[in-house]
Amino acid sequence: MRITLLKSKLHRATVTHAELNYEGSCAIDIDLMQAANILPFEQLHIYNVSNGERFTTYAIVAPSGSNTIGINGAAAHKASVGDTLIICTYAEFEAQKAAAFAPDLVYLTQNNQISHQTKGKLAQKAR
Repeated sequence: MRITLLKSKLHRATVTHAELNYEGSCAIDIDLMQAANILPFEQLHIYNVSNGERFTTYAIVAPSGSNTIGINGAAAHKASVGDTLIICTYAEFEAQKAAAFAPDLVYLTQNNQISHQTKGKLAQKAR
């Protein structure tokens, strides 16, 4: 059996740009992508904390140090500059490997700077 788990998360990212007339995608500062283990063109699930919208797109690279979180194309109807987002990626695992996996979680400040993070550390399991 295969199980889909959270692979990585940028928690409480702030939208810095929203450009409707663009092919589509979500531009993310490369430093944030690397911290969260997000690859260019990887599928993203985006949850807009500010307005409740949820949508899927893909990641593209924004310049290092820019703190950019840019929502492009049709998705720009679902997020505005200043909105707070949770940006997630998911991966499939065999059930046996899933038990030992932990996601990369990156928590951001209001300016999209890293507040703290956990790199693949297993959370303590509640039993």
